[in-house]
Amino acid sequence: MNYGISVLFRAIPVFMALFCFSFGSFVYEDSLFPGRLVAGPVLIALGGICVALFATAATIIRQIINSYNVVAKYALPILGYSVAIITFLCGRWYMHDGDTAAHFVAGHVICGISFIVACVSTTAAVSTRFMLIPENAASNDDVFPVTAFTPVQVRIFIGIVATMAAVAWLWALYLLSRAADGDAFYIAGHVMSGLACVCTSLVALVVTILRQICNRFVESDGRRYPFLVIAMGTLAILWGLVVLAGRVTSLSVTGYIMIGLGLVCFSISSKVILLAAVWRRTFKLANRIPLIPIFTAFICLFLSAFLFEMASTHSAYFVPARVLAGLGAICFTLFSIVSILESGTSGK
Repeated sequence: MNYGISVLFRAIPVFMALFCFSFGSFVYEDSLFPGRLVAGPVLIALGGICVALFATAATIIRQIINSYNVVAKYALPILGYSVAIITFLCGRWYMHDGDTAAHFVAGHVICGISFIVACVSTTAAVSTRFMLIPENAASNDDVFPVTAFTPVQVRIFIGIVATMAAVAWLWALYLLSRAADGDAFYIAGHVMSGLACVCTSLVALVVTILRQICNRFVESDGRRYPFLVIAMGTLAILWGLVVLAGRVTSLSVTGYIMIGLGLVCFSISSKVILLAAVWRRTFKLANRIPLIPIFTAFICLFLSAFLFEMASTHSAYFVPARVLAGLGAICFTLFSIVSILESGTSGK
């Protein structure tokens, strides 16, 4: 990877973050409409995921181009975790800022997004020793690298992402259990379930990276973790289709957001599949795997375009149309990450 390409791959998450921040602020500007009270803040929160992905991209790229230093080693993960904490606090504040269903739904979704930001930031933290992956893959032994993470550190990293996923699932189940108390619980519960699927997918990614860094990745891992991510993506999409089959349009459109979150899971699967596919073997189609997040990004954006048109006749489509645009930005950002991984693991 040359310096120019490295700048491009680092610029993609930055530009996608700016898109989410600016588009979210633009949508929220006229906050008299309830849909804007939801879509605007959620889009801004999605920008936080892009910032955490930038931290991951910069962490890996700097190691590949030999410009990594102590400042970057600590500053980049800290940046991601700081954004996660700020996002969560903003979600809690927004949840109680107004006594409306819009504030309730948006606040819960923003808190759920903060869990994803924390998981992505953990990906950045474990990637601080990324170069051990190609080194271990090139060897034929199972010797534990001296410079790898200690067992205690491994448990801490896995504990962080597992906790985020567990809290998201429990929160989603709680909201769904109270769906009879109001539409806001129904909508927030289903979206939180989709966010939990994304968090679970990131657990598989973090564990895959850690096991390869510690030279403990085995053949069964190459099947187990990609399957988990694909299962989460499939679950979110099928769940979304079931929700879409509902009779009440204002509730059923939530299914579009769940489908978008399922597509994000499939974008994450490209990273897990790539790491598993090139581990101690040559995979000729490795440079095609980055096309997965490209396709998912296009699907999100095309679906968003249709929903924008439908929103002109029915206001219920206003929020999913704009949120899907933000999820498309997330998928495109993941394209840069998997391209970086492909370059780093292939030695190009």
